[in-house]
Amino acid sequence: MNAAVVAVGVLFAFALGYRFYARFLSRRVFALDAAEPVPARELEDGIDYVPARLSVLWGHHYTSIAGAAPIVGPALAVIWGWVPALLWVVVGTVAMGAVHDFSALVLSLRNRGRTVGQIAGDVLGPTSQRLFLLVVAFLIWIVLAVFAFIIGTLFVAYPAAIFPINVQILVAIVLGWGVFRRGLPVLGPSVAGFALLLTAVFYGQAFVDRFPAVTEITVGAWVWILMLYSFVASVLPVWLLLQPRDYLNSHQLILGLATILGGLLWLAPEIQAPALNPSPEGAPPLLPFLFITIACGAISGFHGLVSSGTTSKQVSRMTDARPIGFGGMLGEGSLGLLAVLATTAGFASASEWHLHYASWSAASGLAPKLAAFVNGAGGFVSQLGVPEATARTFVAVMVVAFAATSLDTGARILRLILSELGESAGLRPLGNRYVAAGVGVGAALLLAVTQAGGQGGLILWPLFGTTNQMLAALTLTVVSVWLKRSGRPYVYTLVPMLFVALATSLAMLGEIRGHLGTSNWLLAGSAGCVLVFASWVIVEGLGQLAGRGGSARGEAA
Repeated sequence: MNAAVVAVGVLFAFALGYRFYARFLSRRVFALDAAEPVPARELEDGIDYVPARLSVLWGHHYTSIAGAAPIVGPALAVIWGWVPALLWVVVGTVAMGAVHDFSALVLSLRNRGRTVGQIAGDVLGPTSQRLFLLVVAFLIWIVLAVFAFIIGTLFVAYPAAIFPINVQILVAIVLGWGVFRRGLPVLGPSVAGFALLLTAVFYGQAFVDRFPAVTEITVGAWVWILMLYSFVASVLPVWLLLQPRDYLNSHQLILGLATILGGLLWLAPEIQAPALNPSPEGAPPLLPFLFITIACGAISGFHGLVSSGTTSKQVSRMTDARPIGFGGMLGEGSLGLLAVLATTAGFASASEWHLHYASWSAASGLAPKLAAFVNGAGGFVSQLGVPEATARTFVAVMVVAFAATSLDTGARILRLILSELGESAGLRPLGNRYVAAGVGVGAALLLAVTQAGGQGGLILWPLFGTTNQMLAALTLTVVSVWLKRSGRPYVYTLVPMLFVALATSLAMLGEIRGHLGTSNWLLAGSAGCVLVFASWVIVEGLGQLAGRGGSARGEAA
Protein backbone atom coordinates (compact mmCIF):
# COMPACT_ATOMS: atom_id res chain seq x y z
CA MET A 1 0.00 0.00 0.00
CA ASN A 2 1.27 3.47 -0.87
CA ALA A 3 1.74 5.62 2.25
CA ALA A 4 0.87 8.85 0.43
CA VAL A 5 -2.55 7.51 -0.55
CA VAL A 6 -3.20 6.41 3.03
CA ALA A 7 -2.20 9.84 4.39
CA VAL A 8 -4.50 11.73 2.04
CA GLY A 9 -7.43 9.44 2.83
CA VAL A 10 -7.03 9.81 6.60
CA LEU A 11 -6.68 13.60 6.45
CA PHE A 12 -9.84 13.77 4.35
CA ALA A 13 -11.67 11.73 7.00
CA PHE A 14 -10.45 14.16 9.68
CA ALA A 15 -11.70 17.12 7.62
CA LEU A 16 -15.14 15.54 7.28
CA GLY A 17 -15.23 14.87 11.01
CA TYR A 18 -14.55 18.52 11.82
CA ARG A 19 -16.92 19.87 9.20
CA PHE A 20 -19.93 17.79 10.17
CA TYR A 21 -19.56 16.01 13.52
CA ALA A 22 -17.87 18.88 15.37
CA ARG A 23 -20.47 21.33 14.08
CA PHE A 24 -23.28 19.00 15.16
CA LEU A 25 -21.85 18.73 18.68
CA SER A 26 -21.28 22.46 18.87
CA ARG A 27 -24.82 23.38 17.83
CA ARG A 28 -27.09 20.54 18.89
CA VAL A 29 -25.38 19.09 21.97
CA PHE A 30 -23.54 22.00 23.60
CA ALA A 31 -25.35 24.99 21.99
CA LEU A 32 -22.28 27.24 22.01
CA ASP A 33 -22.89 30.99 21.89
CA ALA A 34 -20.15 33.53 21.12
CA ALA A 35 -21.78 36.07 23.47
CA GLU A 36 -21.72 33.70 26.46
CA PRO A 37 -19.41 34.82 29.33
CA VAL A 38 -16.16 32.90 29.77
CA PRO A 39 -14.04 32.37 32.92
CA ALA A 40 -10.90 34.02 31.49
CA ARG A 41 -12.72 37.37 31.38
CA GLU A 42 -14.86 37.01 34.49
CA LEU A 43 -12.00 35.76 36.73
CA GLU A 44 -8.92 37.32 35.06
CA ASP A 45 -5.99 37.31 37.52
CA GLY A 46 -2.89 37.63 35.32
CA ILE A 47 -1.50 34.24 36.42
CA ASP A 48 -3.84 31.37 35.47
CA TYR A 49 -6.94 33.18 34.17
CA VAL A 50 -5.66 35.13 31.17
CA PRO A 51 -7.72 35.71 27.97
CA ALA A 52 -5.72 34.65 24.91
CA ARG A 53 -6.11 35.07 21.18
CA LEU A 54 -7.51 32.01 19.44
CA SER A 55 -4.28 31.47 17.49
CA VAL A 56 -2.13 31.72 20.64
CA LEU A 57 -4.36 29.47 22.71
CA TRP A 58 -4.75 26.95 19.91
CA GLY A 59 -0.96 26.74 19.83
CA HIS A 60 -0.76 26.26 23.59
CA HIS A 61 -3.46 23.60 23.65
CA TYR A 62 -2.25 21.74 20.58
CA THR A 63 1.37 21.55 21.62
CA SER A 64 0.43 20.66 25.21
CA ILE A 65 -1.55 17.62 24.12
CA ALA A 66 0.74 16.71 21.19
CA GLY A 67 3.56 15.36 23.29
CA ALA A 68 5.72 12.34 22.64
CA ALA A 69 2.90 9.89 23.39
CA PRO A 70 1.27 9.96 19.91
CA ILE A 71 4.71 9.11 18.54
CA VAL A 72 5.84 6.41 20.98
CA GLY A 73 2.45 4.68 21.10
CA PRO A 74 1.99 4.14 17.35
CA ALA A 75 5.69 3.33 16.96
CA LEU A 76 5.16 0.44 19.35
CA ALA A 77 1.66 -0.60 18.21
CA VAL A 78 2.62 -1.13 14.56
CA ILE A 79 4.18 -4.42 15.65
CA TRP A 80 0.61 -5.79 15.32
CA GLY A 81 0.45 -4.46 11.74
CA TRP A 82 -0.21 -1.04 10.26
CA VAL A 83 -3.96 -1.52 9.65
CA PRO A 84 -5.06 -2.00 13.32
CA ALA A 85 -2.89 0.93 14.40
CA LEU A 86 -4.22 3.20 11.68
CA LEU A 87 -7.86 2.25 12.22
CA TRP A 88 -7.63 3.02 15.93
CA VAL A 89 -5.96 6.37 15.22
CA VAL A 90 -8.74 7.37 12.79
CA VAL A 91 -11.84 6.04 14.58
CA GLY A 92 -10.53 6.83 18.04
CA THR A 93 -9.58 10.39 17.12
CA VAL A 94 -12.84 11.42 15.44
CA ALA A 95 -15.46 9.47 17.39
CA MET A 96 -13.82 9.42 20.83
CA GLY A 97 -10.74 11.57 21.40
CA ALA A 98 -12.03 14.77 19.81
CA VAL A 99 -15.42 14.36 21.52
CA HIS A 100 -13.65 13.87 24.86
CA ASP A 101 -11.41 16.94 24.51
CA PHE A 102 -14.19 19.18 23.20
CA SER A 103 -16.70 18.16 25.86
CA ALA A 104 -14.18 18.50 28.72
CA LEU A 105 -13.36 22.03 27.56
CA VAL A 106 -17.02 23.07 27.33
CA LEU A 107 -17.77 21.50 30.72
CA SER A 108 -15.01 23.55 32.35
CA LEU A 109 -15.97 26.75 30.53
CA ARG A 110 -19.48 26.49 31.91
CA ASN A 111 -18.21 25.82 35.42
CA ARG A 112 -15.96 28.87 36.01
CA GLY A 113 -12.88 27.24 34.51
CA ARG A 114 -12.71 24.55 37.17
CA THR A 115 -11.08 21.21 36.45
CA VAL A 116 -13.10 18.12 35.64
CA GLY A 117 -12.03 16.71 39.00
CA GLN A 118 -13.55 19.65 40.86
CA ILE A 119 -16.74 19.47 38.83
CA ALA A 120 -17.01 15.75 39.61
CA GLY A 121 -17.80 16.75 43.18
CA ASP A 122 -20.89 18.67 42.04
CA VAL A 123 -21.98 15.97 39.61
CA LEU A 124 -21.16 12.75 41.46
CA GLY A 125 -20.48 13.77 45.05
CA PRO A 126 -17.43 14.47 47.26
CA THR A 127 -16.19 10.87 47.47
CA SER A 128 -16.13 10.48 43.70
CA GLN A 129 -14.39 13.84 43.44
CA ARG A 130 -11.55 12.75 45.73
CA LEU A 131 -11.17 9.44 43.89
CA PHE A 132 -11.19 11.26 40.54
CA LEU A 133 -8.47 13.63 41.72
CA LEU A 134 -6.38 10.70 42.98
CA VAL A 135 -6.56 9.05 39.54
CA VAL A 136 -5.51 12.38 38.00
CA ALA A 137 -2.60 12.67 40.40
CA PHE A 138 -1.50 9.10 39.54
CA LEU A 139 -1.61 9.92 35.83
CA ILE A 140 0.37 13.17 36.01
CA TRP A 141 2.86 11.48 38.32
CA ILE A 142 3.48 8.89 35.60
CA VAL A 143 3.39 11.46 32.75
CA LEU A 144 6.14 13.58 34.29
CA ALA A 145 8.35 10.55 34.87
CA VAL A 146 7.83 9.07 31.39
CA PHE A 147 8.15 12.32 29.45
CA ALA A 148 11.26 13.44 31.34
CA PHE A 149 12.82 10.08 30.48
CA ILE A 150 11.77 10.47 26.83
CA ILE A 151 13.37 13.91 26.54
CA GLY A 152 16.52 12.72 28.28
CA THR A 153 16.75 9.76 25.89
CA LEU A 154 16.41 12.08 22.89
CA PHE A 155 19.05 14.47 24.21
CA VAL A 156 21.48 11.57 24.60
CA ALA A 157 20.66 10.10 21.18
CA TYR A 158 20.48 13.48 19.36
CA PRO A 159 22.64 15.98 21.32
CA ALA A 160 22.36 18.49 18.47
CA ALA A 161 18.80 19.13 19.72
CA ILE A 162 20.01 20.55 23.05
CA PHE A 163 21.02 23.99 21.75
CA PRO A 164 17.81 24.74 19.78
CA ILE A 165 15.59 23.72 22.70
CA ASN A 166 17.36 26.08 25.09
CA VAL A 167 17.18 28.87 22.51
CA GLN A 168 13.45 28.29 22.29
CA ILE A 169 13.00 28.72 26.07
CA LEU A 170 14.87 32.04 26.06
CA VAL A 171 12.98 33.31 23.01
CA ALA A 172 9.66 32.31 24.60
CA ILE A 173 10.39 34.29 27.77
CA VAL A 174 11.35 37.39 25.77
CA LEU A 175 8.25 36.98 23.58
CA GLY A 176 5.95 36.59 26.60
CA TRP A 177 7.37 39.69 28.27
CA GLY A 178 7.10 41.74 25.07
CA VAL A 179 3.53 40.73 24.27
CA PHE A 180 2.03 40.76 27.76
CA ARG A 181 4.02 43.58 29.39
CA ARG A 182 4.80 45.82 26.43
CA GLY A 183 1.70 45.20 24.33
CA LEU A 184 3.56 44.06 21.20
CA PRO A 185 1.57 42.25 18.47
CA VAL A 186 2.20 38.53 18.76
CA LEU A 187 2.53 37.46 15.12
CA GLY A 188 5.61 39.40 13.99
CA PRO A 189 7.78 38.75 17.08
CA SER A 190 6.74 35.09 17.18
CA VAL A 191 7.68 34.57 13.52
CA ALA A 192 11.04 36.25 14.16
CA GLY A 193 11.56 34.06 17.23
CA PHE A 194 10.67 30.96 15.26
CA ALA A 195 13.16 31.95 12.54
CA LEU A 196 15.80 32.20 15.27
CA LEU A 197 14.85 28.72 16.48
CA LEU A 198 15.18 27.28 12.97
CA THR A 199 18.59 28.93 12.65
CA ALA A 200 19.59 27.33 15.95
CA VAL A 201 18.73 23.90 14.50
CA PHE A 202 21.46 24.35 11.88
CA TYR A 203 23.96 25.28 14.61
CA GLY A 204 23.00 22.44 16.94
CA GLN A 205 25.89 20.20 15.91
CA ALA A 206 28.33 23.12 16.03
CA PHE A 207 27.30 23.67 19.66
CA VAL A 208 28.00 20.01 20.43
CA ASP A 209 31.41 20.25 18.73
CA ARG A 210 32.19 23.38 20.76
CA PHE A 211 30.97 21.90 24.05
CA PRO A 212 31.44 18.11 23.74
CA ALA A 213 30.86 17.66 27.47
CA VAL A 214 27.08 17.79 26.84
CA THR A 215 27.35 14.37 25.19
CA GLU A 216 28.55 12.94 28.50
CA ILE A 217 25.35 13.88 30.36
CA THR A 218 23.39 10.71 31.07
CA VAL A 219 19.66 10.16 30.72
CA GLY A 220 19.37 10.07 34.51
CA ALA A 221 21.11 13.44 34.85
CA TRP A 222 18.80 14.94 32.22
CA VAL A 223 15.81 13.68 34.21
CA TRP A 224 16.98 15.68 37.24
CA ILE A 225 17.52 18.80 35.11
CA LEU A 226 14.14 18.47 33.42
CA MET A 227 12.31 17.99 36.70
CA LEU A 228 13.88 21.19 38.01
CA TYR A 229 12.79 22.96 34.84
CA SER A 230 9.22 21.64 35.15
CA PHE A 231 9.03 22.91 38.75
CA VAL A 232 10.07 26.41 37.69
CA ALA A 233 7.74 26.39 34.67
CA SER A 234 4.77 25.28 36.78
CA VAL A 235 4.96 28.26 39.18
CA LEU A 236 5.71 31.02 36.66
CA PRO A 237 2.83 33.17 35.36
CA VAL A 238 1.23 31.44 32.38
CA TRP A 239 1.99 34.41 30.07
CA LEU A 240 5.75 34.37 30.74
CA LEU A 241 6.65 30.89 29.47
CA LEU A 242 3.69 28.59 28.89
CA GLN A 243 1.69 30.67 26.39
CA PRO A 244 4.60 32.05 24.29
CA ARG A 245 6.53 28.78 24.26
CA ASP A 246 3.49 26.85 23.12
CA TYR A 247 2.73 29.49 20.49
CA LEU A 248 6.26 29.11 19.13
CA ASN A 249 5.79 25.35 19.24
CA SER A 250 2.61 25.71 17.20
CA HIS A 251 4.68 27.27 14.40
CA GLN A 252 7.16 24.43 14.72
CA LEU A 253 4.38 21.87 14.81
CA ILE A 254 2.73 23.20 11.67
CA LEU A 255 6.04 23.42 9.81
CA GLY A 256 7.16 20.03 11.09
CA LEU A 257 3.97 18.23 10.12
CA ALA A 258 3.88 20.06 6.77
CA THR A 259 7.46 19.14 5.87
CA ILE A 260 7.09 15.52 7.01
CA LEU A 261 3.84 15.21 5.09
CA GLY A 262 5.28 17.04 2.08
CA GLY A 263 8.28 14.73 1.96
CA LEU A 264 6.01 11.73 2.39
CA LEU A 265 3.79 12.82 -0.51
CA TRP A 266 6.81 13.59 -2.68
CA LEU A 267 8.54 10.29 -1.95
CA ALA A 268 5.28 8.27 -1.95
CA PRO A 269 6.91 5.20 -0.34
CA GLU A 270 5.34 1.81 0.01
CA ILE A 271 4.44 0.60 3.49
CA GLN A 272 6.96 -2.09 4.41
CA ALA A 273 5.13 -3.47 7.46
CA PRO A 274 2.50 -6.20 7.17
CA ALA A 275 -1.14 -5.09 7.23
CA LEU A 276 -1.84 -7.46 10.12
CA ASN A 277 0.58 -9.23 12.42
CA PRO A 278 -1.70 -10.60 15.15
CA SER A 279 0.79 -12.71 17.14
CA PRO A 280 4.26 -11.12 17.38
CA GLU A 281 6.74 -13.04 19.50
CA GLY A 282 6.30 -12.21 23.19
CA ALA A 283 3.68 -9.52 22.59
CA PRO A 284 0.51 -9.15 24.66
CA PRO A 285 -2.81 -9.76 22.87
CA LEU A 286 -3.74 -7.30 20.14
CA LEU A 287 -7.08 -6.78 21.89
CA PRO A 288 -7.34 -4.94 24.21
CA PHE A 289 -3.71 -3.77 24.38
CA LEU A 290 -3.88 -1.88 21.08
CA PHE A 291 -6.27 0.58 22.72
CA ILE A 292 -3.93 1.45 25.57
CA THR A 293 -0.65 1.26 23.64
CA ILE A 294 -1.89 4.04 21.35
CA ALA A 295 -3.28 6.41 23.96
CA CYS A 296 -2.83 10.08 23.07
CA GLY A 297 -2.99 9.37 19.34
CA ALA A 298 -6.63 8.29 19.67
CA ILE A 299 -8.13 9.30 23.04
CA SER A 300 -6.37 10.60 26.12
CA GLY A 301 -7.48 11.49 29.62
CA PHE A 302 -4.51 13.84 29.87
CA HIS A 303 -6.15 16.03 27.22
CA GLY A 304 -9.14 16.56 29.50
CA LEU A 305 -6.75 17.83 32.15
CA VAL A 306 -5.25 20.30 29.70
CA SER A 307 -8.70 21.36 28.48
CA SER A 308 -10.06 21.97 31.98
CA GLY A 309 -6.82 22.68 33.81
CA THR A 310 -5.21 25.42 31.72
CA THR A 311 -6.96 25.94 28.37
CA SER A 312 -10.41 26.77 29.77
CA LYS A 313 -8.88 29.55 31.85
CA GLN A 314 -7.59 31.26 28.69
CA VAL A 315 -10.49 30.92 26.19
CA SER A 316 -11.66 34.42 25.25
CA ARG A 317 -14.86 33.37 23.41
CA MET A 318 -17.09 30.36 23.94
CA THR A 319 -17.23 29.36 20.27
CA ASP A 320 -13.42 29.02 20.25
CA ALA A 321 -13.95 25.70 22.04
CA ARG A 322 -14.71 23.92 18.76
CA PRO A 323 -11.44 24.67 16.89
CA ILE A 324 -9.39 24.31 20.07
CA GLY A 325 -10.96 21.19 21.58
CA PHE A 326 -12.14 19.19 18.58
CA GLY A 327 -9.69 20.66 16.06
CA GLY A 328 -6.72 20.30 18.38
CA MET A 329 -7.39 16.58 18.78
CA LEU A 330 -7.56 16.17 15.00
CA GLY A 331 -4.09 17.70 14.90
CA GLU A 332 -2.96 15.14 17.45
CA GLY A 333 -4.47 12.40 15.30
CA SER A 334 -2.49 13.75 12.35
CA LEU A 335 0.69 13.36 14.36
CA GLY A 336 -0.35 9.79 15.22
CA LEU A 337 -0.97 9.15 11.52
CA LEU A 338 2.52 10.35 10.58
CA ALA A 339 4.01 8.26 13.39
CA VAL A 340 2.34 5.14 11.99
CA LEU A 341 3.59 5.89 8.46
CA ALA A 342 7.11 6.93 9.53
CA THR A 343 7.56 3.64 11.40
CA THR A 344 6.14 1.49 8.60
CA ALA A 345 7.01 3.29 5.35
CA GLY A 346 10.21 4.89 6.66
CA PHE A 347 12.13 1.61 6.37
CA ALA A 348 14.04 0.76 3.22
CA SER A 349 12.64 -2.76 2.96
CA ALA A 350 10.25 -5.24 4.57
CA SER A 351 13.18 -7.29 5.86
CA GLU A 352 14.57 -4.20 7.63
CA TRP A 353 11.20 -3.57 9.28
CA HIS A 354 10.88 -7.20 10.39
CA LEU A 355 14.38 -7.08 11.86
CA HIS A 356 13.49 -3.97 13.90
CA TYR A 357 10.18 -5.46 15.06
CA ALA A 358 11.36 -9.05 15.36
CA SER A 359 9.75 -9.49 18.78
CA TRP A 360 8.06 -7.54 21.56
CA SER A 361 11.32 -7.42 23.51
CA ALA A 362 13.09 -5.97 20.47
CA ALA A 363 10.30 -3.46 19.91
CA SER A 364 9.79 -2.38 23.50
CA GLY A 365 12.90 -0.28 24.04
CA LEU A 366 12.27 3.45 24.17
CA ALA A 367 15.34 4.56 22.20
CA PRO A 368 14.68 2.26 19.20
CA LYS A 369 11.06 3.46 18.97
CA LEU A 370 12.03 7.11 19.05
CA ALA A 371 14.81 6.43 16.56
CA ALA A 372 12.36 4.69 14.22
CA PHE A 373 10.21 7.83 14.12
CA VAL A 374 13.04 10.39 14.02
CA ASN A 375 14.91 8.53 11.28
CA GLY A 376 11.79 7.73 9.28
CA ALA A 377 10.32 11.24 9.52
CA GLY A 378 13.78 12.78 8.98
CA GLY A 379 14.06 10.73 5.81
CA PHE A 380 10.78 12.22 4.57
CA VAL A 381 11.95 15.78 5.37
CA SER A 382 15.26 15.21 3.58
CA GLN A 383 13.28 14.63 0.36
CA LEU A 384 12.66 18.40 0.33
CA GLY A 385 16.35 19.18 0.00
CA VAL A 386 17.26 19.41 3.69
CA PRO A 387 20.53 17.67 4.63
CA GLU A 388 19.64 14.37 6.27
CA ALA A 389 21.50 15.04 9.53
CA THR A 390 19.81 18.44 9.86
CA ALA A 391 16.44 16.91 9.01
CA ARG A 392 16.81 14.40 11.82
CA THR A 393 17.85 17.14 14.25
CA PHE A 394 14.78 19.15 13.22
CA VAL A 395 12.47 16.20 13.88
CA ALA A 396 14.20 15.45 17.20
CA VAL A 397 13.78 19.09 18.28
CA MET A 398 10.10 18.89 17.33
CA VAL A 399 9.57 15.77 19.44
CA VAL A 400 11.46 17.23 22.42
CA ALA A 401 9.48 20.46 22.18
CA PHE A 402 6.21 18.53 22.20
CA ALA A 403 7.27 16.44 25.17
CA ALA A 404 8.53 19.52 27.06
CA THR A 405 5.22 21.35 26.68
CA SER A 406 3.41 18.33 28.08
CA LEU A 407 5.99 18.22 30.87
CA ASP A 408 5.54 21.81 32.06
CA THR A 409 1.77 21.80 31.47
CA GLY A 410 1.52 18.52 33.39
CA ALA A 411 3.54 19.93 36.28
CA ARG A 412 1.24 22.97 36.44
CA ILE A 413 -1.87 20.77 36.39
CA LEU A 414 -0.43 18.50 39.09
CA ARG A 415 0.20 21.59 41.22
CA LEU A 416 -3.45 22.61 40.86
CA ILE A 417 -4.69 19.07 41.56
CA LEU A 418 -2.60 18.73 44.72
CA SER A 419 -3.90 22.10 45.88
CA GLU A 420 -7.46 20.83 45.37
CA LEU A 421 -6.69 17.62 47.28
CA GLY A 422 -5.03 19.64 50.02
CA GLU A 423 -8.07 21.87 50.33
CA SER A 424 -10.37 18.85 50.46
CA ALA A 425 -8.24 17.10 53.11
CA GLY A 426 -7.47 20.20 55.16
CA LEU A 427 -3.74 20.21 54.26
CA ARG A 428 -3.22 23.97 54.09
CA PRO A 429 0.48 23.92 53.00
CA LEU A 430 -0.55 22.41 49.65
CA GLY A 431 -2.42 25.63 48.98
CA ASN A 432 0.98 27.25 48.44
CA ARG A 433 1.88 26.82 44.77
CA TYR A 434 5.58 26.32 45.50
CA VAL A 435 4.90 23.57 48.04
CA ALA A 436 2.36 21.84 45.79
CA ALA A 437 4.70 22.02 42.79
CA GLY A 438 7.61 20.71 44.86
CA VAL A 439 5.62 17.75 46.18
CA GLY A 440 4.31 16.83 42.72
CA VAL A 441 7.59 17.14 40.86
CA GLY A 442 9.52 15.45 43.68
CA ALA A 443 7.23 12.41 43.59
CA ALA A 444 7.58 12.17 39.80
CA LEU A 445 11.36 12.39 40.10
CA LEU A 446 11.34 9.53 42.60
CA LEU A 447 9.28 7.39 40.22
CA ALA A 448 11.56 8.20 37.27
CA VAL A 449 14.70 7.37 39.23
CA THR A 450 13.41 4.11 40.70
CA GLN A 451 11.29 2.73 37.85
CA ALA A 452 11.79 4.45 34.49
CA GLY A 453 15.22 3.01 33.82
CA GLY A 454 13.85 -0.48 33.27
CA GLN A 455 13.27 -1.59 29.66
CA GLY A 456 14.48 1.75 28.35
CA GLY A 457 11.79 3.65 30.22
CA LEU A 458 8.89 1.73 28.74
CA ILE A 459 8.24 -0.32 31.86
CA LEU A 460 5.98 2.62 32.77
CA TRP A 461 4.28 2.87 29.38
CA PRO A 462 1.47 0.30 29.94
CA LEU A 463 0.67 1.91 33.30
CA PHE A 464 0.62 5.32 31.62
CA GLY A 465 -1.65 4.02 28.85
CA THR A 466 -4.17 2.31 31.13
CA THR A 467 -4.32 5.16 33.64
CA ASN A 468 -4.61 7.67 30.83
CA GLN A 469 -7.47 5.85 29.12
CA MET A 470 -9.25 5.19 32.41
CA LEU A 471 -9.14 8.89 33.18
CA ALA A 472 -10.70 9.57 29.77
CA ALA A 473 -13.55 7.22 30.74
CA LEU A 474 -13.99 9.07 34.04
CA THR A 475 -14.11 12.44 32.28
CA LEU A 476 -16.71 11.18 29.81
CA THR A 477 -18.70 9.82 32.76
CA VAL A 478 -18.82 13.24 34.42
CA VAL A 479 -19.68 14.93 31.12
CA SER A 480 -22.47 12.43 30.40
CA VAL A 481 -24.11 12.95 33.79
CA TRP A 482 -23.76 16.73 33.46
CA LEU A 483 -25.33 16.67 29.99
CA LYS A 484 -28.25 14.56 31.20
CA ARG A 485 -28.94 16.93 34.07
CA SER A 486 -28.69 19.86 31.68
CA GLY A 487 -31.38 18.29 29.51
CA ARG A 488 -29.02 17.68 26.59
CA PRO A 489 -28.26 14.51 24.57
CA TYR A 490 -25.54 12.46 26.27
CA VAL A 491 -25.30 9.33 24.11
CA TYR A 492 -22.41 10.89 22.13
CA THR A 493 -20.22 10.86 25.24
CA LEU A 494 -21.71 7.77 26.90
CA VAL A 495 -20.88 5.33 24.09
CA PRO A 496 -17.16 6.26 23.96
CA MET A 497 -17.06 6.08 27.75
CA LEU A 498 -18.42 2.53 27.84
CA PHE A 499 -16.02 1.34 25.15
CA VAL A 500 -12.92 2.90 26.70
CA ALA A 501 -13.84 1.77 30.22
CA LEU A 502 -14.33 -1.87 29.15
CA ALA A 503 -11.17 -2.08 27.01
CA THR A 504 -9.03 -0.37 29.64
CA SER A 505 -10.33 -2.46 32.54
CA LEU A 506 -9.42 -5.67 30.71
CA ALA A 507 -5.97 -4.33 29.87
CA MET A 508 -5.39 -3.12 33.41
CA LEU A 509 -6.27 -6.52 34.87
CA GLY A 510 -3.72 -8.11 32.56
CA GLU A 511 -1.16 -5.51 33.55
CA ILE A 512 -1.70 -6.10 37.27
CA ARG A 513 -1.28 -9.84 36.74
CA GLY A 514 1.99 -9.21 34.89
CA HIS A 515 3.42 -6.94 37.61
CA LEU A 516 2.47 -9.43 40.30
CA GLY A 517 4.27 -12.12 38.33
CA THR A 518 7.49 -10.06 38.40
CA SER A 519 6.96 -8.97 42.04
CA ASN A 520 6.84 -5.30 41.06
CA TRP A 521 4.60 -4.34 43.94
CA LEU A 522 4.79 -0.58 43.32
CA LEU A 523 3.41 -0.74 39.79
CA ALA A 524 0.96 -3.53 40.60
CA GLY A 525 -0.35 -1.58 43.58
CA SER A 526 -0.56 1.65 41.59
CA ALA A 527 -2.52 -0.04 38.79
CA GLY A 528 -4.79 -1.74 41.34
CA CYS A 529 -5.55 1.54 43.10
CA VAL A 530 -6.36 3.27 39.81
CA LEU A 531 -8.69 0.43 38.78
CA VAL A 532 -10.57 0.47 42.11
CA PHE A 533 -10.86 4.26 42.25
CA ALA A 534 -12.00 4.51 38.63
CA SER A 535 -14.51 1.68 38.97
CA TRP A 536 -16.09 3.41 41.95
CA VAL A 537 -16.52 6.67 39.99
CA ILE A 538 -17.87 4.93 36.87
CA VAL A 539 -20.39 2.88 38.85
CA GLU A 540 -21.54 6.05 40.62
CA GLY A 541 -21.87 7.80 37.25
CA LEU A 542 -23.87 4.96 35.72
CA GLY A 543 -26.15 5.05 38.74
CA GLN A 544 -26.73 8.76 38.16
CA LEU A 545 -27.51 8.11 34.49
CA ALA A 546 -29.95 5.39 35.52
CA GLY A 547 -31.92 7.96 37.50
CA ARG A 548 -30.37 8.17 40.98
CA GLY A 549 -29.17 11.44 42.51
CA GLY A 550 -30.19 15.07 42.55
CA SER A 551 -29.31 17.98 40.32
CA ALA A 552 -25.81 19.24 39.70
CA ARG A 553 -24.60 22.71 40.44
CA GLY A 554 -23.05 24.88 37.74
CA GLU A 555 -25.03 23.34 34.88
CA ALA A 556 -25.33 24.92 31.47
CA ALA A 557 -28.50 26.83 30.82
